[in-house]
Amino acid sequence: MKIELVSKNYNEGMRLVNVIEKKLGKLDKYFSGDADALVKLSTVGNDKFTMEITVRFGGYIARAEVTGSNMYDNIDLILPKLEKQIARFRDRMNSKMPKKALPLKVDVEEAAPREEYGNVVKEKHFDISIVTVDEAIAEMELLDHDFYVFVNAENNKVSVVYKRHDGDYGLITPEY
Repeated sequence: MKIELVSKNYNEGMRLVNVIEKKLGKLDKYFSGDADALVKLSTVGNDKFTMEITVRFGGYIARAEVTGSNMYDNIDLILPKLEKQIARFRDRMNSKMPKKALPLKVDVEEAAPREEYGNVVKEKHFDISIVTVDEAIAEMELLDHDFYVFVNAENNKVSVVYKRHDGDYGLITPEY
């Protein structure tokens, strides 16, 4: 697995880099082809550190993020999350796709009990408005929702604005 480290307001030492590479290397057992990992390290405030890992494999993405008091604890918290996501994905794909099309190694003896995703229990239809990003944020706050779907008045594309854990907002605009 190819690993890229990006730091923001955090100085990682060689010891931490070696620990991250060693522990992420354990995920190689899940991939038959090339996989890339992007590890983002950052400082939040004076005493909190965030680690975000995004793994790209076979056209798919697994991502996890954790904030804690030190990076060594963060790596131990984030790896089980990633491993669970990848294992669930593998199990789900095993039941839906022919084995030769899977981007992941499949080991029948190793497979954990199968966990299914939840079911769609509600479907909603709504009118979509053409507004600016600021107006969409205002509407989202008025509705007390975590996200808001709208047509961006600046580019006429369907977009989603959402609340981030750090109190800021994110904007998703698909390319099509």
